[in-house]
Amino acid sequence: MNKKTLLLCCAAVMLLASPALYAQDATATELLELFQDSFDMIWLVLAAALVFFMQAGFAMVETGLTRAKNAGNIIMKNLMDFSVGALAYWAVGWALMYGSSAGGFLGTDEFFLGGADYVLYRDWMFQVVFAATAATIVSGAMAERTKFSGYLIYSAVVTAIIYPISGHWIWADNGWLAEMGFHDFAGSTVVHSVGAWAAMIGAIMLGARKGKYVKVDGKTRPKAIPGHNMPLAALGVFILWFGWYGFNGGSTLSGTDLDIAHVFVTTTLGAASGAIAAMVASWVAFGHPDPSFSLNGALAGLVGITAGTWVISPFGAVVIGLAAGVLVIASVEFFDKVLHIDDPVGAISVHGVCGAWGTLAVGLFATGVNDPDVVGLFYGGGAAQLGIQFVGVIAVFAWVVVTALILFGILKAADNLRVSDTEELIGLDIGEHAMESYAGFQIFTNM
Repeated sequence: MNKKTLLLCCAAVMLLASPALYAQDATATELLELFQDSFDMIWLVLAAALVFFMQAGFAMVETGLTRAKNAGNIIMKNLMDFSVGALAYWAVGWALMYGSSAGGFLGTDEFFLGGADYVLYRDWMFQVVFAATAATIVSGAMAERTKFSGYLIYSAVVTAIIYPISGHWIWADNGWLAEMGFHDFAGSTVVHSVGAWAAMIGAIMLGARKGKYVKVDGKTRPKAIPGHNMPLAALGVFILWFGWYGFNGGSTLSGTDLDIAHVFVTTTLGAASGAIAAMVASWVAFGHPDPSFSLNGALAGLVGITAGTWVISPFGAVVIGLAAGVLVIASVEFFDKVLHIDDPVGAISVHGVCGAWGTLAVGLFATGVNDPDVVGLFYGGGAAQLGIQFVGVIAVFAWVVVTALILFGILKAADNLRVSDTEELIGLDIGEHAMESYAGFQIFTNM
């Protein structure tokens, strides 16, 4: 059954159920448009709700992989980066991302959703949850030592300015990278890498947690600081995987696009392959199948497939996921043991490195399915698409690094970035919020 037949059948059923529609004397074409708009509305707001639920997933992952004395602070950051981000994206972010383009670099109108109708409201709702995702990625990498007030300021700036401008380049109709043919279907670079590169700069400028790196025989060695609740982290990953079907599937932007099924399949295969690859790689590297790496492997596969989920075959999704699962472990080890950047949850590796990998993979594995203009190197498209993908990855990396340096530099100069040593020692639940997440329990054995 093709899309037109499906819509006509639905229209017939709805007409029988709603005789009042007869009075409108609508033509078949008008009915098709009416029901297509209705299905699009239902699917996009449902997908937006799924993506919003990912905030809970991020909160659980970050809480589980960090210490108990900071759990309430993690929850507050994940609550507030969405709340602050929603207002910032309503006031400024949407306009910069989707307003009338100024040279393909940024939007110039529709501030505060001016002139909005139900279509714009629908589109804003779907996009604001993506903006919040980019913001919340930073929370994990900067966990356990960031001032809450500074984090609120960061959340506003990234959702109002940093994310929307680079997003305009790629997802706005006249964005300069979009005009080049850059393809990022659901946001491996637009969303995930933006959050991760900002997280990387934030983690560098913050410095490591106390006791994370120690001197041994004149060499700096990383010291593991275990999270306090692996089941909670696992629950977060399952929530994120579930929400990702809205993230990727909703990016079809249509409830009548039958390729939603294709997107769901490639998303599933990418995640499953990433989890398996990370499990096997950790088993080989460390002598046991590590739960935290396996969980991050699933997320790495999801991030990796997000850019190309619409234009890559199921086989390509498996390859991309397998590579992402191995890459995330190598990247976490590199950032920790070589660069000595303290990222408690591996956010830089999962969202940044694997986001870049997934974006570049479009230039290798795109088959031309659903978009004949996007064909990768391995399917006869030559290196052109790969080159365009590379330009986009580097451009977004440069934009985020420069703007994040300015943002976090200002916060650091204003002494609004890192908590005091005492607050870090007793935990941010007490130091920042004057409460305990686990009242009555002894939680300080892993300080």
